[in-house]
Amino acid sequence: MSTKRLAALAVTAVVSLATAGCGDSSDRKTTAEKPASSSAAGYPVTLENCGVKQTFTKAPSRVVVMNGASVAEVSTLLALGLKDRIVVNQQTYGMSEVPGRADEIKSLPKGDIKLNDAFDIPREAMLSQRPDLVLSTTAYGFDAKNGFATRDQLKDVGANTYISPQGCDQDTSKMAIEDSRTLLRDMGKVFGVGDRAEKLIAESDRRIAQVAEKVKGEKKPDVMVLFSNMTMGGNDFSSVVAKGIYNDILAEAGGTNVFENASKGSFADLSKEKVAAADVDALVVISYNDPDPTAYAKKLLKEFPQWPAAKNDAYVVLSDSIYLGPSNEVAVEKIAKTLHPDAL
Repeated sequence: MSTKRLAALAVTAVVSLATAGCGDSSDRKTTAEKPASSSAAGYPVTLENCGVKQTFTKAPSRVVVMNGASVAEVSTLLALGLKDRIVVNQQTYGMSEVPGRADEIKSLPKGDIKLNDAFDIPREAMLSQRPDLVLSTTAYGFDAKNGFATRDQLKDVGANTYISPQGCDQDTSKMAIEDSRTLLRDMGKVFGVGDRAEKLIAESDRRIAQVAEKVKGEKKPDVMVLFSNMTMGGNDFSSVVAKGIYNDILAEAGGTNVFENASKGSFADLSKEKVAAADVDALVVISYNDPDPTAYAKKLLKEFPQWPAAKNDAYVVLSDSIYLGPSNEVAVEKIAKTLHPDAL
């Protein structure tokens, strides 16, 4: 992975990874409501997103999904059956825990766009797509200083815009599974498929609750979560997860993040010595376009044979299910099977 790509990750996904608060609780609120005078089709729909109120008079039909080093937004649209509304998609991880998802994303149109240094869609190229909705993981994607079309500029050409939950101020350290539900609900309302969104949420909640009940009362193993073969800082281990949605998923799976207090932000930049001194009971390796994350996990276990994780060969490799998105229940299930194989 190139240094330029890593720099882009550090500002987009690494800020968002994912995915994906807006100051205090009132600023972070992303709500959609249908006025009392709504038509039979359910429109207009009013959406307040990161302090910007917008009205949708019909379901969007020309959607552009910005990269943001995320797949939360495109996966949410696909889960809701909205593939035909996407005219340009720049999101991809190359793999997914959901069968067929990676290939479905790969098949989406990219718009033959020359991307900027952040590997995303520059202003003029964006405006030329004539979108009626643009999705960005964080506010970074609408910042003129980064060469992007602003929300006002897009409004001038008839496009609404959406920043995913916890992306307003580009601080994802407080992100939780609830933000994935919010993203689904918002898109469900915007596109008039709210019932479909609620069914997806209910099924996900059911599966997560089922796992949580099975591991209830079990000892919570200390888990190290990090990205496979990714460097984002100056130390040997600069892509170690400290806070964010990952910890919420770990908690539901009956585990705890051993490095949760190693940083005030989403990620910790740790020395090899600090990592070696930790009692790591299990390893969660997150792949971002790494073709062989399993080999990376095995290498780490061999490098730190003193870990209980190494002695028990306790690791799991994940990609998109542990980020903001519609498939968090898959991550909960897979991690729980590694942490509590006898309970599940």
